[in-house]
Amino acid sequence: MCGVVGVAAHEPVNQILYDGLTMLQHRGQDAAGIVTLQDGRLYLRKENGMVRDVFMNHHMIKLVGKFGIGHVRYPTAGTSSSAEAQPFYVNSPYGITLAHNGNLTNAESLAKELYIEDRRHLNTDSDSEVLLNVLAHEMQNLGKTNPSADDIFEAVKAVYSRCEGAYGVVALITGHGLLAFRDPNGIRPLIFGKRMAPNGGTEYMVASESVALTGSGFSIIRDVKPGEAIFIDLDHKLHTHQCVEQKEYTPCIFEYVYFARPDSIMDNISVYKSRLRMGEKLADKILAEWGDDHDIDVVIPIPDTSRTSAMELALKMNVKYREGFMKNRYIGRTFIMPGQQQRKKSVRQKLSAVPLEFKGKNVLLVDDSIVRGTTCHEIIQMARDAGANKVFFASAAPPVKYPNVYGIDMPVRSELIASGHTVEEVRDIIGADRLIFQDLEDLIDAVKDTKYSKVEGFDCAVFNGCYITGQINEAYLDYLQEQRSDTAKTGKKGVQIVADTPVDMMGVEEL
Repeated sequence: MCGVVGVAAHEPVNQILYDGLTMLQHRGQDAAGIVTLQDGRLYLRKENGMVRDVFMNHHMIKLVGKFGIGHVRYPTAGTSSSAEAQPFYVNSPYGITLAHNGNLTNAESLAKELYIEDRRHLNTDSDSEVLLNVLAHEMQNLGKTNPSADDIFEAVKAVYSRCEGAYGVVALITGHGLLAFRDPNGIRPLIFGKRMAPNGGTEYMVASESVALTGSGFSIIRDVKPGEAIFIDLDHKLHTHQCVEQKEYTPCIFEYVYFARPDSIMDNISVYKSRLRMGEKLADKILAEWGDDHDIDVVIPIPDTSRTSAMELALKMNVKYREGFMKNRYIGRTFIMPGQQQRKKSVRQKLSAVPLEFKGKNVLLVDDSIVRGTTCHEIIQMARDAGANKVFFASAAPPVKYPNVYGIDMPVRSELIASGHTVEEVRDIIGADRLIFQDLEDLIDAVKDTKYSKVEGFDCAVFNGCYITGQINEAYLDYLQEQRSDTAKTGKKGVQIVADTPVDMMGVEEL
């Protein structure tokens, strides 16, 4: 998962972009990048690391301009090389730079097309560079020195005809403006808003989540529709166009389970309220299956994303809610870490137990989901070490049985603990006394229970194996196995040509 942001302002955008990326840092901690546009020149800074580490003061003052885009990344099918940090850039036509959240499921065949038919060179393994070059080729086909907004939308329409999968995209077209577009199913999120500038003009911002907008004083206009593109020209005029017919409106349900911040509104659905309802549904299932004599003394969340669900679950069950784990906020998410051993080692560095809340008690631990099972196994053992009598475990999501192909680094099937195992077998592996999962129907009801959203359904492929865009077969899943497994990532060297200077040097490129 990644986060993107784009700004068209009447003032320098470097600080707005920085703040927006900070608000989206939860979406990726592997790398960060910003590109700004001024007087026909692009200024780039990108590198591996957190936003606060990539951008120092001497970088920020060189990111000049009133238009810009930014990106936070973690690797999926690519590597952790700094050469794959975004945004990417091509000089022809016009000079285009692009940042992308999602995954192209036909990236491999597109890469071959770009080389053989379009005569375009790719320098990395990233599908985002593929998408950029497809856009650049279609812009080149316009054959126009000064394309209009309608011309740009025609190019984007051609991009839609070639690119399959999920994507939320922001791009700068030098000399023309800021472009953004979203995949036809709306799998990956994208939202835009506006605010008034001191000079009375209108400024626009587009981002992966609403918190990036509201945190910088922008009011939400709406979500970018599936299959829609928006373009803000250099005169700050907003253009929108439905480039392709919207397919079934099916955002990724895992955004609501885990990735999005609880204070975000995505496709007119409150992430916070959806997680409250997840807790209610899970409480109902526990009471139905375990009965009133469930033997639970206290409900403890595994911070942070399960906290909202756990509070509502405890309230519904009339059981005490306590904070039993303290989080070291200077340790990155274990879900994002590329190696199993590194992931396992970091759990106890990230969390520490409060013995008072565990000693002699029957504890229900609540997590948002169980993916590999490594983290919850370690946490259950921590609870026992802290003196818990019994440790029960509840997942606010159903069993994750299938890999994600739309931009989440959900591991291959062989690394998913629920794939090929019954609930009882998973319980035994993670070491819990009892284990319960949310039902998929209840999860869907919890997220969809709103009168404001036009969402028709959700991409639930990680739970049911039904891939919304189609054309996902065993051969493709085998390809992901080769690219995404921990073994593959450990042995992958990445490209040799690094496109940016190290963090400890000046580090802003004028493209």
